[in-house]
Amino acid sequence: MKVFLWFGMLILMATFTARAANPVDSVAQDKRVAKALSWLDNNTAWITDQQIAITEIPAPEFSEQARGAYMAKILSATGLSVRTDSVGNVIGERAGSLGKDVVLIVAHLDTVFPAGTPVSVKHVQGRLEAPGISDDGTGLATIIGLARAMNEAKLKTKTTVIFCADVGEEGEGNLRGIRELVNTYKDRLRAVIAIDGAATDYVTTLGLGSRRLEISVEGPGGHSWSDFGAPNPITALARGIVEFSRIRIPEDPRTTFNFGMISGGNSVNSIPMAAEVKVDLRSEDETELSRLESELRKAFATAVGEEMASASTGTPLKLKINVIGVRPAGKLPDDSPLLAAIENADRYLGNRSRLERSSTDANLPLSLGIPAIAIGGGGNGGGAHSLHEWYDPAGRELGLKRALLTILAIAGVSS
Repeated sequence: MKVFLWFGMLILMATFTARAANPVDSVAQDKRVAKALSWLDNNTAWITDQQIAITEIPAPEFSEQARGAYMAKILSATGLSVRTDSVGNVIGERAGSLGKDVVLIVAHLDTVFPAGTPVSVKHVQGRLEAPGISDDGTGLATIIGLARAMNEAKLKTKTTVIFCADVGEEGEGNLRGIRELVNTYKDRLRAVIAIDGAATDYVTTLGLGSRRLEISVEGPGGHSWSDFGAPNPITALARGIVEFSRIRIPEDPRTTFNFGMISGGNSVNSIPMAAEVKVDLRSEDETELSRLESELRKAFATAVGEEMASASTGTPLKLKINVIGVRPAGKLPDDSPLLAAIENADRYLGNRSRLERSSTDANLPLSLGIPAIAIGGGGNGGGAHSLHEWYDPAGRELGLKRALLTILAIAGVSS
């Protein structure tokens, strides 16, 4: 009996040891890795200064060039081989010692704010406030810090690591930056890590699908008094919005819609000749997205018909519905080495995180079966996509170390 108990205890001890072993431990014990981690600890203020400088360079959708030029200059100074591709992505490469595989680290250049938005950073009670300071000023500053730390420590990896400030992540950018990167590197991509925002308490492993559509209605227009009774494009859109808003939206799979922009007309006393509305559809399920789009098209066709039926003139309205953005859904497998890498980095750092679903640059590679995650760069942020967006750099070293250890666990440290 004692022999059996002793043997059982040995099995339990072996099992516990196997579970307790953490591959990131050996990575972190490398002298160069330790030096890079120490550099991050001691230089968070410099990284925050970079974040402020980046944030104060406007980067509206489709106008990221000035911010991209700054990123190219600063990434070149960290020892990377830097180029800008045909769509505006700033690509900094640190060559690996083995093979052609690539680990791609991305943060997006663009913001949701239009040209002319004030972007001066204000210091308010220990926080930094400005549009775009966290989303994705944090991510851009993070990739600068990571590249600089690896250069200072003379770290070499087996797999090539590419740090990229990409375009077109927000709004109508339609992920054009990451689309170009995936098309460029294709089968070479071993993993994609998007640094988006600040939080370290989550790992995005599921891509939230979305479709964005522009609905426009054109008509004859006219004077509000003498042409009263002519069909009105704005009224037709209003009917469509109300009609569509009546449809059933399931809680599972979670599904949402938002009419985010509406425009049209020339003056208060003119019947508009044209009007348009833009809508964002999101769902955890692609089938539900297709149903939503179908219902949207039906609702606005019905609305235009009702507006024509109520008009006193026979001049027809013209309805156009165009898809202006598609973000495919995707999922990182539970047994992915990339997921194991971030989980092991969290274990090493004593950080707790949960798996999340979101809409980020990780969507596209995930939809194609390429391992990808999105994580925060550290510190805390809030008010994203608002004029009161803020960032608190306290504790940002946790996010920096978490990202570095995850990269090295996947790319491998070369002697």
